Amino acid sequence: MTEDDPYILSGPQPHDFWAESVAERLLDRDPADPIVIKGGISPSGVPHLGNMNEILRGYFVAEALRGRGRTVKQVFTADDRDPLRKLPRKLADLEGNIVGLGDVDAGALGRNLGKPYTAIPDPFGCCDSYGEHFSNLIERSAEALGVDVEMVSNTQRYESGAFEEVTRTLLEHREEARDVLANYQDKVDEDYVPFRPICAECGHVTETDAVTSVDLDSGTVEYVCGDIEAGGQVIEGCGHEGTATFREGKLPWRFEWPAQWQVLGVDFEPFGKDHAEGSWPSGVDISRNVLGDEPPLGMAYEWFTLDGEPFSSSEGHVIMVQDVLEFLEPEVLRYFFTKDPSKARDFSVARADQLVDEFDEFEREYFDEQGERTTAAYPPVAGTADERPIRLPYTFAAVLGMTDDGELREAMARRENHIPDDATDGDVAAALARVEYARTWAERTDNAYNYRLAADRPATDFDPDTEAALDDLAAVVEAGHDGETIQGEIFETARGHGMEPGDLFTAGYRLFFDTEQGPKLGPFLAELDRAFVVRRLRREG
Repeated sequence: MTEDDPYILSGPQPHDFWAESVAERLLDRDPADPIVIKGGISPSGVPHLGNMNEILRGYFVAEALRGRGRTVKQVFTADDRDPLRKLPRKLADLEGNIVGLGDVDAGALGRNLGKPYTAIPDPFGCCDSYGEHFSNLIERSAEALGVDVEMVSNTQRYESGAFEEVTRTLLEHREEARDVLANYQDKVDEDYVPFRPICAECGHVTETDAVTSVDLDSGTVEYVCGDIEAGGQVIEGCGHEGTATFREGKLPWRFEWPAQWQVLGVDFEPFGKDHAEGSWPSGVDISRNVLGDEPPLGMAYEWFTLDGEPFSSSEGHVIMVQDVLEFLEPEVLRYFFTKDPSKARDFSVARADQLVDEFDEFEREYFDEQGERTTAAYPPVAGTADERPIRLPYTFAAVLGMTDDGELREAMARRENHIPDDATDGDVAAALARVEYARTWAERTDNAYNYRLAADRPATDFDPDTEAALDDLAAVVEAGHDGETIQGEIFETARGHGMEPGDLFTAGYRLFFDTEQGPKLGPFLAELDRAFVVRRLRREG
């Protein structure tokens, strides 16, 4: 592995938890405090769960460094001076609700193709620009996960002059910059200039071929506004001939990224594998051989998929952090990001119960076994505690979510020994909080747990055979049999009374849900409070 190889997690690692291995490798470079960890994204659409990779991967490395007594600053750049190149199909309001273009002022976007995100009105009308709206969403997502990250606006950095000196350096050495970039991109000719002025007339971010001359002494470029590509079409330039200062434009991405490293003093940056073979090696080359800097430690990560399909902000196949936190506890979602970044992962809403089960086992290992991985990873996931929290099994919590009766929920959980006798009121409340998460999951996926237990016994008119069968079934439940035994007894009881089993199941569903279908009845009845089930089967309450 070379020094600049971004696949730093390939091969054997010195620690069981990947973030500890990365932190150790970073410290080998002897960085000064504060160690700067960066992530970044262009605000092209809904900031989804996959976009949180750079923040959460950076967070775990930051925590590993803090555990070694180092001071760390985590920043996230919004590349909001990038031009809008296509209309996203979906957007999100500041509460995280995803909407279509028809629900907002889409014209605010359509009329501004080719302009910087911070020069485009917010289609929701709540922020100063579309770029600021997007940045607020990212910041809120990070806050919801308990990650302290400093948001950095590229536009503000350009306007404040923070990029001025590095821009001057690149334009002064534009021939060397051009020669380096030509090793990575074919469309770099002898007229290439690493600067994209913003047209003072039409507001478009011009292409690099717009620059006609550079005046280093005055810190300006001359340009002619030419054609740009946006929205799947060529938008004609307005032809304006103007002068732009180094603050009135932007660097091309291949140069902007290493410029960010220099301006922000970046020591470590995780990024998606799409950059690993393109802008990362060119950025390293530019940083070292044009800017005279040492590039940061980079780490390429594999992407997530959502229910088996790639995330896509522009196509609307996304899920936001705020949305996930309606059916998963924050610590469970943070746990998801502890998994090896070098391996592709699927985030499945339908299988959220499996992720919660994994987390519960991870937590048990931390308190019971103190393995190296859990000892390192658990505190940044869930904090520190002397005792293991009480966790209801997620699917059991979904069963409890079928009733709004808090006392019944607690009684059922205690009967199944999920809440110990010595649990405090606070422990009980914390344990039962998972019920609402699981209830939301059941409703969202419309799975086998998406039913509501009738609080009062529904009005029924059963024939004598059905009533007798229900009485016999009540005796089976009263005897304390498990769910599968009860399930089998439903069939046997129905046949013993000359009934079709389906008719007895329907009678049970009518009594408990006032519907003609429901979850697997035997296991469900076994998990409910026994006395309650017996009374309901006997039509007594």
